[in-house]
Order: sequence, then C-alpha cells, then structure tokens
Amino acid sequence: MDNKYIYTEDNFLSQLEESAYEMGYYRMKFFTRDGHLSDENTGELSDFYYYPSGGTLRDSKFNIVFYTPKFDTYRGFVPPHARKSE
Repeated sequence: MDNKYIYTEDNFLSQLEESAYEMGYYRMKFFTRDGHLSDENTGELSDFYYYPSGGTLRDSKFNIVFYTPKFDTYRGFVPPHARKSE
C-alpha cells in the first residue's frame, strides 16, 4: 500500500499538491488507528479536510484534529490553489 497515507509533513504537502481545492478545503486521506492519525500503515484509511485559511486539519466529522501555524495562510503559507492564480 502507498506510504503517502502515513502522516508526515512531507506526505501532507505531497497530498496537498495532488488534491483539488473545493469549498475552502482540500480533501486528504491518512492511515488511522481507531480514528486517530497514525505514523504507520494500519490498513485503515480515513478522510481528512485541510483548511488553509486557519491552518486546521479536520476529521471526517469536521472536528479539528490539529492546528499548524506553519500551514496557515494567515501566517504566510501559500497553498497550491493560491500559487496557481498568481
């Protein structure tokens, strides 16, 4: 199975480049264990939603999983959809 679903910053950024920006978020998939992000291949994939305006990653029920200032557009991060419009 593809390791791009193991949550790391590099895999996050890789999926971000491949995902479509729609309705204010990017749809992503990562391995989870009991619904929580995993740093290993568990065989269990879950949907997540990244909101660049605010730098939050949310689970399939739209609960905030975490906030990352590094990936917050208000802190200077430029996501793919914003780069393409320049």
